[in-house]
Amino acid sequence: MTTEQETVLDLGDIQAGALRERPSPYVGRYLLLRLHEATEGRELVRRLHALLVAEKRAQHADPLAWVTVAFTHAGLAALGVPRSSLDSFPEEFRVGMAARARELGDVGASSPEHWEWPLGTDAVHVAVSVLAPDQAHLDLVAEQARARYDDLAGVEVVWRQDCYQLPSGRTSFGFKDGIGNPDVEGSGLPQRNRSEPPIKAGEFVLGYPDETGSLPPMPEPEILGRNGTYLVFRKLQTDVAAYRRYLRERARDREEERLLAAKMVGRWPSGAP
Repeated sequence: MTTEQETVLDLGDIQAGALRERPSPYVGRYLLLRLHEATEGRELVRRLHALLVAEKRAQHADPLAWVTVAFTHAGLAALGVPRSSLDSFPEEFRVGMAARARELGDVGASSPEHWEWPLGTDAVHVAVSVLAPDQAHLDLVAEQARARYDDLAGVEVVWRQDCYQLPSGRTSFGFKDGIGNPDVEGSGLPQRNRSEPPIKAGEFVLGYPDETGSLPPMPEPEILGRNGTYLVFRKLQTDVAAYRRYLRERARDREEERLLAAKMVGRWPSGAP
């Protein structure tokens, strides 16, 4: 009898935010940066890489606070990545969400002309997120990140968003928050759902087999993508009052409202399937 060999991920080369769920409760800060000069942009990358390495080493003592850094296609171009490499990325990453708005259903009031600037524009080159279990940890790690770019005149902060989990531990619609992360094979994290096998690493991290057993396409050269991942950064506005009205108008009582809400969201407010 043979068993399928489990994938072993190179965890030392994968940013924690790609595999770990955010702490609960949490506070966070998102920064979007624009690079006006390639040399200083590359210096920023060197400094942020050093910070990520330091955070990785500190995880044994404080695993709930970390920094995640991501680059847009325009950001890679601003850093001077060769055209042959830029063209090797998938179309969705190259053109961005605004160019694919109709395909994504971002029409009418949700169309790109109504998006908060600079979201959806080529002015966004680098995204930095800081997540921590409390404000003190957030301020500490955010200051470490800020010190990496503060003296670089060619690096501009074009957008900032602070966020936090509600004290109830639920979303604005009343559903248990922070339970959406799947189990990923080889992540090194305890498996939460014992009734299902972990999802293949290649569905999330480049350079590993996916659920079909094949390797997803990689940008060139391979080192540019291996152990990396793609992410979507969206800011959504929720209309809780309209949601509540919709439920009341289509249900006969509170219990039916609760059932309809569960069907819409895909789970019960408690988080149960």
